Order: sequence, then C-alpha cells, then structure tokens
Amino acid sequence: MLSEESRWSSERGFGFIETLISISVLTAVSIGVAQLFAVAALANHNAEASTSTSVLAVEKMEQLRSLTWGFETLAGGELGLPISDVTTDLSVFPSTSGGPGLLASPGGTLDSNVPYYVDYLNADGTWIGTGGSPPSGTVYIRRWAVDRLPNSPNDTVVLQVLATTLKQERLRATAGASGPRGKLPADSWLLTVKTRKGV
Repeated sequence: MLSEESRWSSERGFGFIETLISISVLTAVSIGVAQLFAVAALANHNAEASTSTSVLAVEKMEQLRSLTWGFETLAGGELGLPISDVTTDLSVFPSTSGGPGLLASPGGTLDSNVPYYVDYLNADGTWIGTGGSPPSGTVYIRRWAVDRLPNSPNDTVVLQVLATTLKQERLRATAGASGPRGKLPADSWLLTVKTRKGV
C-alpha cells in the first residue's frame, strides 16, 4: 500500500506528463493553423492578382481586336482588296501611329519584354510605360503576340495576350527559368482569332 506522500508524488508526476503532452499537442495544432493561414493568404493574394490580370488582359485583347483587319467594301456591297492596320502602336497610351499594328510579331514576345509588344501598369492598372524593362512603379506587365494562322495566313490572325505581375516575373528570373514560358498562378493568358470580313 502506497503512503500518502508516495501517492501525492505519483499524481504530481502524472499531471506534469499530461501538461507536457497538452503543450505538445497545442504546439502542433498551432503550427498547423499558422501554415493554413499562410496558404490561405497566398491563395487570396494569387486570386486577387489573377482577377486584376484577367481584366488587364481582356482590355488589351479588345484593343487588338479593334484594329482593322478586313476587306474594303465597294459600291454595291462587293468586297475589294484586303485592308489591315499595320501602323498602330498599342504599347503606348493613348495608342499612336508608328507601330506594327497587326503585322506578325517576332518570336518570344510572350516570354520577354519586346518593344511594341509590351506595356507596364501600376497597382491601379494605369498605363505607366513601355520598352525593354519595367519603369519604377510597375506592378503588372502585359505582353502580346500576333501570328498568322498557318492554313489561312492571308485572312486570319491569331492574337494572344499575357498579363502577369512583375513579382512573378522576378521570381521566374530568380529561378533561372528559360525557354517558353509556362502559366504561373496569377497569369491571365488569352487567345483568339480574327478573320477578315468586309469593313
């Protein structure tokens, strides 16, 4: 039979072990919850950036689609010669002449900052510049490409717009990514075709 002192000592030791187990469980749960909050915060940030890049990509796609790509309409409603916008510069705001319009773009315009095929925007989505490197205040980057549809090169163009964040581009550069770009979490990438019709 245990003495009163031995029983008290045993119960005190058992309480200490329970406390250690409780602290360990609480620590593990706290770490799990903290990780969950971090994942949720990142997902929320990516969703917000993705929404913004979607709006910016649609805006640029509409600008490209608005450029002339059709046929002259002759008297009597007949179609004449093809007419195409080959002078508008959409990389500046407002757009001006002196650009490539819907001429086929050089390769790699979606992978890197190629003049006439890139513009930069601030956190509000306001245009702040163009050129080979982003100006101060850049948050978003838009790039676009104009290609001819291989089986109908004279009548159909393929238009692509990529909107991304400067932060993602820097992470991509830090990771040493090269070659054709893959889609990143906050990217918005649009593709459509435009076929000639009477204008």
